[in-house]
Amino acid sequence: MNTKIRNLLVGTIIALILLSMSAFVVDQRQAAIVFQLGEVMRVETAPGLNFKLPLVQNVRFFDSRILTIDTPDPERFITAEKKNVLVDSYVKWRIFDVKQYYISVGGDEARAQTRLLQTVNAALREEFGKLTIHDVVSGKRDDLMRIVQGKADGDARKIGVEVLDVRLKRVDFPVEISDSVYRRMEAERKRVANELRATGNAESEKIRADADRQRQVTLSQAYRDAQKIKGEGDARATALYAAAFGRNSEFFSFYRSLEAYKQTFKDKGDVMVLDPSSAFFKYLKSSGKGGQ
Repeated sequence: MNTKIRNLLVGTIIALILLSMSAFVVDQRQAAIVFQLGEVMRVETAPGLNFKLPLVQNVRFFDSRILTIDTPDPERFITAEKKNVLVDSYVKWRIFDVKQYYISVGGDEARAQTRLLQTVNAALREEFGKLTIHDVVSGKRDDLMRIVQGKADGDARKIGVEVLDVRLKRVDFPVEISDSVYRRMEAERKRVANELRATGNAESEKIRADADRQRQVTLSQAYRDAQKIKGEGDARATALYAAAFGRNSEFFSFYRSLEAYKQTFKDKGDVMVLDPSSAFFKYLKSSGKGGQ
């Protein structure tokens, strides 16, 4: 009885070991190739539990997620203007044919990335040679990335991978060119600033001249109105004097003489030399006679 139990236990253990050696799980982020004596037997891409022959077959897993190649250093390219630019880029790719991927690069991710970088750099070099710096920086940059992605994807499919995206993170001038570019930009900004300053001064002078003109017009109009009012006042005063003279000419003459005396003898130091029989003393003489 003990022997049967022991044999059963041993058989169960052996069966569990064989089962564990024959079962494998494919993760949803992976794909698997089942080998038999180094030969590819089948490919498993669906996630879940799978089985293989123990001791005879083995499994190798590959990452099926979208991977990124980020260039460590900017690459130097030459534009259509024969100017050097430094380009920092990255590539998005993934395995779509695991068997072809294994056959082409042995399933080595480093080799696949090297192949992709060479393809992308060649495409970028070709496209940059057709464009100017202005084209790369402005509207044609998206077209360039789309063309490079298409070329890189066409070559990458030969090794069982697909290139999903190629992006230019930054396009810069080399240091030796950047300094001269910055100096030109600075000179251009100063030129624009001087033009704006000159335009502002011209506008300022124009506004100041217009203000002076309006001031002169206002003063002239005010002087004209003042003279008009003064003339009207003088005319009114003259009319009143004439009316008063018409009513009593003797009183009017007497009043005017008094005003003349007041203005003449206003200061103590005033001296006048006149003939005593002058009409100026008419009312003074009359006053003396009346006093007597």
